Amino acid sequence: MSAVEGVSAMPLGLLDGLDPALEAHGLSLDYGQRRALDSVHLQVPRQRVTALIGSSGCGKSSLLRCFNRLNDEIAGCRVLGTVRALGLDAYANTTSLPDLRRRVGMVFQKPNPFPQSVAENVAFGLRLAGIRSRLELDDRVEAALRAAVLWDEVRDRLGDSALALSAGQQQRLMIARALAVEPEVLLMDEPASMLDPISTLRFEELVVALRERYSVLLVTHNMQQAARVADYTAFMQAGRLLEFDTTDRIFTNPRLRGTEDYITGRMRESGGL
Repeated sequence: MSAVEGVSAMPLGLLDGLDPALEAHGLSLDYGQRRALDSVHLQVPRQRVTALIGSSGCGKSSLLRCFNRLNDEIAGCRVLGTVRALGLDAYANTTSLPDLRRRVGMVFQKPNPFPQSVAENVAFGLRLAGIRSRLELDDRVEAALRAAVLWDEVRDRLGDSALALSAGQQQRLMIARALAVEPEVLLMDEPASMLDPISTLRFEELVVALRERYSVLLVTHNMQQAARVADYTAFMQAGRLLEFDTTDRIFTNPRLRGTEDYITGRMRESGGL
């Protein structure tokens, strides 16, 4: 499925001096006859937060899902180019898909807790990995809930249904479930879009704290959120990555008029640059 294409010395989407956790080189993605991504180059640095911004349908989520091959689940999906995750060719025959998805975790837009207890939701991936020791499960569930800044709120409710938690708590529970299996990268697809302002603030504080240990790639439509939490920002339009730089540079001195128009809300429907 993977085919290496020629890459120029420093294409748009790459910056000098980055230590990338994730890389896309000449990445194109087709859903049947529709091209969703068109020759994207991007490096996502380690232990930093990188935001993907752009209008709906521009390819942000499609790009995100390439890094742990969730697009494999879509019939007629075809990937061209090179995708590397933590130094591995994500689409190589020798790459273990379960191991890739353990190391590159995913948090979706809508919280999707299982109809089980809070503790069992967090322990789900650990059980799949073969961990049976009750002591180890308990310790790792607590550690994941603490990392997701949820432990103090649920420590006395671990046996209660996860469905009884608030939306904000459920989303942090999903982050705890992803963290429990000790990933190195977290992919987040508009994870705060359904949260109230207080829950969104807690989520953003959590993301800032997570970058001390994890590499985070975040899709968001909230420009203020990107400015608050991201170290780097990539602007996409119509399946192409048009600008990538530090978040401060993107939001204060972008190179393209189209980037400025988008982040200030002035972009026309035509999306002209």
